[in-house]
Amino acid sequence: MDFGLVLQTDPPASAVVDLMRRAERNGFRYGWTFDSAVLWQEPYVIHSRILDHTTALTVGPMVTNPSTRSWEVTASTFATLNEMYGNRTVCGIGRGDSALRVAGRRPTTLATLGEAIGVIRDLAEGREATVDGTVLKLPWVRDGKLPVWMAAYGPKALALAGRSADGFILQLADPFLTEWMVKAVRTAAADAGRDPDAITICVAAPAYVGDDLAHAREQCRWFGGMVGNHVADLVARYGAHSGLVPEALTAYIEQRQGYDYSHHGRTGNPSADFVPDDIVDRFCLLGPAEAHIEKLKALRALGVDQFAVYDMHDAKEATIDAYGAEIIPALTD
Repeated sequence: MDFGLVLQTDPPASAVVDLMRRAERNGFRYGWTFDSAVLWQEPYVIHSRILDHTTALTVGPMVTNPSTRSWEVTASTFATLNEMYGNRTVCGIGRGDSALRVAGRRPTTLATLGEAIGVIRDLAEGREATVDGTVLKLPWVRDGKLPVWMAAYGPKALALAGRSADGFILQLADPFLTEWMVKAVRTAAADAGRDPDAITICVAAPAYVGDDLAHAREQCRWFGGMVGNHVADLVARYGAHSGLVPEALTAYIEQRQGYDYSHHGRTGNPSADFVPDDIVDRFCLLGPAEAHIEKLKALRALGVDQFAVYDMHDAKEATIDAYGAEIIPALTD
């Protein structure tokens, strides 16, 4: 199993770079950042610095979207980083949440997302692609490689990930929901004539190592609020009891009263006060190192290839170090 570190690009950017360097020293192989231009600093500028100050870390956004930047700009950015540092990027992408909603726009459609995945990959790898009716090619790309991993929750999005993406990002660590969603992605891949086992499965969630479970929950409760934004969209689209989405995912947002993005991804987010303890426990990895190892082994058995640690709490360095000392060695073949 691979491990990634997920950070927000809060200033100073040097602190983000330092944490990524620490992660690489501790055995993490991927470095991810949020991509939300109003709430945080521009990630790709910081990605360049991370790549320059690490030796093998693969970096990317968790996640970008097709609307904040034009597709040829996104592709050119990745291709430039790859030319400079040797194909060490991955494009995490989804319909968009905070990056678009904070700017007064709605998430993109799945049809647009599916088209963007192919175009961004083709351009970044040096092939022709059509953007807004015009055939484009980046003539300077040589031997470029850009895997595109798609974030998804709902049945149509999961099917799109299976048909089109190189990897699937699931932003929660509940084994029951992981099994359900991985099966949906791989079934769609097989139906499309693809090798379902060739799709990389990445589970991303907060991790907090320690014996004080109550404190860990309060440090990570924000995550249930963040996931709730996507769940609310699913409920609006499919209904709360449609059978198309597991109620193990949808039931907990019944008491949700809206969301204030000024606290997005932050410990103490008041918009996450509706999130019950059992959701925090299910969606996150909490407790002593042994509890993390046990849950990660269960996720690995379900086909998870990477666990990406959301490190947004009061123990960033300690979590990275605990994973490097005890957890990553226990999950590394």
